[in-house]
Amino acid sequence: MSQQLFTLDYLDTPPTAAAGAEPAQDVRVSPATRTGRQRKLYIESYGCQMNFSDSEIVSSILFDEGFDTTEQLAEADLVLLNTCSIREKAEQTVRMRLSQINSHKKRNPGMLVGVLGCMAERLKSKFLEEEKLVDLVVGPDAYRDLPNLIREVDGGQKAVNVLLSRDETYADITPVRLNSNGITAFVSIMRGCDNMCSFCVVPFTRGRERSRDAHSIEQECRDLVAQGYKEVTLLGQNVDSYKWASEDGTEHVNFAQLLERVARISPELRVRFSTSHPKDITDEVLHTMGRYENICKYIHLPAQSGNSRILKLMNRTYDRPWYEERVQAIRRILGPECAISTDMIAGFCSETEEEHQDTLSLIDWVQYDMAYMFFYSERPGTLAARKLADDIPLDVKKRRLQEIIDLQQKSSAARNHQAVGKVHRVLVENFSKRSQEHLSGRNSQNQVVIFPKKHYKKGDYVNVFVHTGTGGSLLGDSVE
Repeated sequence: MSQQLFTLDYLDTPPTAAAGAEPAQDVRVSPATRTGRQRKLYIESYGCQMNFSDSEIVSSILFDEGFDTTEQLAEADLVLLNTCSIREKAEQTVRMRLSQINSHKKRNPGMLVGVLGCMAERLKSKFLEEEKLVDLVVGPDAYRDLPNLIREVDGGQKAVNVLLSRDETYADITPVRLNSNGITAFVSIMRGCDNMCSFCVVPFTRGRERSRDAHSIEQECRDLVAQGYKEVTLLGQNVDSYKWASEDGTEHVNFAQLLERVARISPELRVRFSTSHPKDITDEVLHTMGRYENICKYIHLPAQSGNSRILKLMNRTYDRPWYEERVQAIRRILGPECAISTDMIAGFCSETEEEHQDTLSLIDWVQYDMAYMFFYSERPGTLAARKLADDIPLDVKKRRLQEIIDLQQKSSAARNHQAVGKVHRVLVENFSKRSQEHLSGRNSQNQVVIFPKKHYKKGDYVNVFVHTGTGGSLLGDSVE
């Protein structure tokens, strides 16, 4: 599992937590669509890439139901918060936001307020009955039921559906691309998670793992190419365990094969994916990445800890030697230039100082390009909350986390320095946020590159010679 993933809303710096322990909760407000429909939907999305992808599905369902979207809370008829439960801070943020929204509702009694996603499943009774913050609560597998639930609320009832599904993948729904730059898009390939990591709520809030029809994924990517998109990110809680079979049993597709299918759609389509699980990433996937230049050489490979005993307590189902072997395979098959990022948790239950040092030594050994780093936050209902004592004092957690951050900043700087003096193929995504005379894009390794605009535009591939590496981006000049 890895829910410490934030939207690819790139400007001049990537969404890295290397510079801080608790990055600001990533929030995205859906843009306005104005087609003359009478009712207006305002939707805020929190947390991981999967939540943002889900909001695109929700917007598509409600668009067909007669809703336009609005960026103005005050003019909304329906307000939805798509929520995250991975950390306590995320839940606190949503609660505060609901209180603010309810002050708007007092001035607009016809406004409906709902909660979607992971918090919806976990805190349904609190939201509806105890705190009376919302009118409807909808879990991640019940979005098709939204029109019926809204009608119930229109009729004066509270409405809830948080049932989890064993087969829902929303494969037939074409997402409405929200906040898109028209260049990059998320494509969900699977839902749920079967990895019962002891610290994680995802299996309880998103249900069991199920893979989407490979043909529907391929067709969605083809449609995106036809619309002018240049990059897709294949999303799943654990993409390496993707496994789809046709009903008649004549087709079987694993993740390496799916990756190849998407890469072959067009050499001009860049392909990324997230997230990999160290226990499942195979040499077949790595060799597929090596065969296709348009599959980006970047792997998010969450370690969570550098100590084998802690990994066992986390129920990660691999130990440190296994993780190190997978890193060695990446370096062997894809070369040292392949970027690797990670998640790290400081101060997990019973972690000793020596075990914390093991995490530091792993960071030093791997030389991660970037990392998402947090101190342990106990989540109700998880195996760790039921069976393990959260016994590391907060000040110790924070101190260990800061040591992890400090070391990772050095690693990120070293990896950035290795990019200097080389030519990188950059996909232009937007203007630099500091200047309309500079463009911003990413290279295959997911590093942000800034360079003078000249005659180039969004969506172009540009060869850029990098002359300077800063803390969060690379600076360079285009070369023909």
